[in-house]
Amino acid sequence: MAEILDGLKVSKEIKQEIKAEVEKIVAGKRRAPHLVAILVGNNGASKAYVNAKVKDCEEVGFQSSLVKFPSTVSESELLEKIDELNKSKAVDGFIVQLPLPDQIDQEKIINAIDPRKDVDGFHPENFGKMALEMDTFLPATPFGILTLLERYNIETKGKDCVIIGRSKIVGRPMSILMGRKDFPGNSTVTLTHSYTKDIEEYTKKADIVITALGDPHFLKGDMIKEGAVIVDVGITRVDDDSPKGYYLAGDVDFESCAAKASWITPVPGGVGPMTRAMLMKNTIIAYKTSVYND
Repeated sequence: MAEILDGLKVSKEIKQEIKAEVEKIVAGKRRAPHLVAILVGNNGASKAYVNAKVKDCEEVGFQSSLVKFPSTVSESELLEKIDELNKSKAVDGFIVQLPLPDQIDQEKIINAIDPRKDVDGFHPENFGKMALEMDTFLPATPFGILTLLERYNIETKGKDCVIIGRSKIVGRPMSILMGRKDFPGNSTVTLTHSYTKDIEEYTKKADIVITALGDPHFLKGDMIKEGAVIVDVGITRVDDDSPKGYYLAGDVDFESCAAKASWITPVPGGVGPMTRAMLMKNTIIAYKTSVYND
């Protein structure tokens, strides 16, 4: 039976480390790091995620601000707020919660964020630096996965790593990071997606499988080899007859894969908490490197 890569446990450890660092900063008569979140509209999942980020800020001692706009906000209004935050010496990092309404060009919004405050790691400048193995903000979910592998000392050098899903937020950056000259990294990486034929032909040979599809229970035990390391990024609400009316499912069929894997992330409690912790980590990095922080 696989051992658990416990993202909840590790994320708590990381937040405690950040909290201790913030306490030293404040004791030195300096202001605490400040993270701002912009929320557009009333998407339930987005609201829950942003509220969780605000709670994380409170836990570690950050200042946090939540800027809300109605779903009818114009692109120019949103860009005006981003420009204001870019120029503010009191703000170290900020995020614009995605997705955005149809009337707003998402790429234009991401490009408008000052790369030095882009704690989500989505700006093309930060993505390019990541690809060139330069110091920069890493996207929070891939950063969280790397940290989880590092904390559990999972060997990645020379290993075959298969990534399922090629999103700009997870799959694509993850494929770059697992192939970098570092630890975790130095893997031989295969990036698979919806047009890949016979995905199981790749996953059966993989030492590490990272799946970010949003397709509940996609990866079955007969699709992996004995001793593989399984990282499940997917999280989907699946309707059932429980009092809540649903349960949260990952991309991995946990029971069948856990019977063969050496290590596996649960859903929930695996990658999700790590993503939030890495946003806090990126914020304190922004604080310490900010040109505004005197």
